Amino acid sequence: MNKKVLTAATLAVFASAAHAQSSVTLYGLIDAGISYVNNAKTSSGHDSLVKYDDGVASGSRWGLRGTEDLGGGLKALFVLENGFNSGTGAAGQGSSMFGRQAFVGLSQNNVGSLTFGRQYSFSTDYLGGNYSTGGQTVAGNYAYHINDVDQLTSSRINNSIKFSSANFSGFTFGALYGFSNQAGAFAGAPATGPATAQVAGSSRAYSFGVNYANGPFGVGAAYTDIRYPSQATTTQSSTSMANVATGNIRDLRTFGVGGRYSIGAATLWALYTNTRFAPITGASTTFAAYEAGAKYAFTPALTAGAGYTYMHLSGANTGHWNQADLSVDYALSKRTDVYALGIYQIAAGHNGTQDLQAEIGSSSSYFGNSGTADNQLAFRVGIRHKF
Repeated sequence: MNKKVLTAATLAVFASAAHAQSSVTLYGLIDAGISYVNNAKTSSGHDSLVKYDDGVASGSRWGLRGTEDLGGGLKALFVLENGFNSGTGAAGQGSSMFGRQAFVGLSQNNVGSLTFGRQYSFSTDYLGGNYSTGGQTVAGNYAYHINDVDQLTSSRINNSIKFSSANFSGFTFGALYGFSNQAGAFAGAPATGPATAQVAGSSRAYSFGVNYANGPFGVGAAYTDIRYPSQATTTQSSTSMANVATGNIRDLRTFGVGGRYSIGAATLWALYTNTRFAPITGASTTFAAYEAGAKYAFTPALTAGAGYTYMHLSGANTGHWNQADLSVDYALSKRTDVYALGIYQIAAGHNGTQDLQAEIGSSSSYFGNSGTADNQLAFRVGIRHKF
């Protein structure tokens, strides 16, 4: 009897150890609330809009992540992440099942990870969450730059291989390459046809980044280049003004550098990005964005934030935007918070044959199309729950 008990106990220990070497975690986030927007476009002009709005502070999502310990510090890993709209239940990212992320790979202690699949560029990894108002506060997607031209929040690259280094005393770095997956087009096939009716070639992308974060200080830089961005490499058009959806853009190139510093309960940040759209024919257009912001934790539960962004458009099109926001966030628990925010944007300039004001809604409009209005104001109250 004693031998049987000892044998059973020993087998149980080994079973527990084997189980502990592998794990799969279900996780997610739901962000919902009510938004008010003025100068919303209607069939007869402009009017105010009160709407149920999803995924403002953070995009609603659910996912699975897993690891398997292979021994010697080597692990297998995977992430499958689905975006959705809490108001309708519809899948996000073009109704893809795992449109936010889908990758598998290996990681080695003190070296880093090598992963394969649909993954974020380093513009999103290093700059979007660390050094922007959208990433640092609940202003979230309302505060990111005009239609995410600089790839800070939604730069997901298909068919990519990505290396992300381990943390070396606060220093991390990485590189990513997204394949065109077309024969003879490793670097992205050129456009074909006469200049008056050219068809965009196949897409490829690459991205690099470096980041240093130690104590209260952080600084990072990233570069992302996407050839023929309309060819389904990214999740959405990067800007309506660049006519990405129609396939007129040959190359999207964006570079950014940001910094962050914490002083007691306060955190300050600044970010600069420069994004160029090179068309198949004609002159290029460049967006330069200058952003600064701050947040202050009055208590462990209550935080207020503010941000300001100036964007300048030059080249084939000209113009500028000013955008400012204020937000307050209250944590009811570690997993649930409620928040309120306000944001104001004003545009001026010219976009080809159209007034730039006509593009402010379609090119920024996480909060609504403004039609021909040159300014827009939005307020939002919401609740966010993580699981």
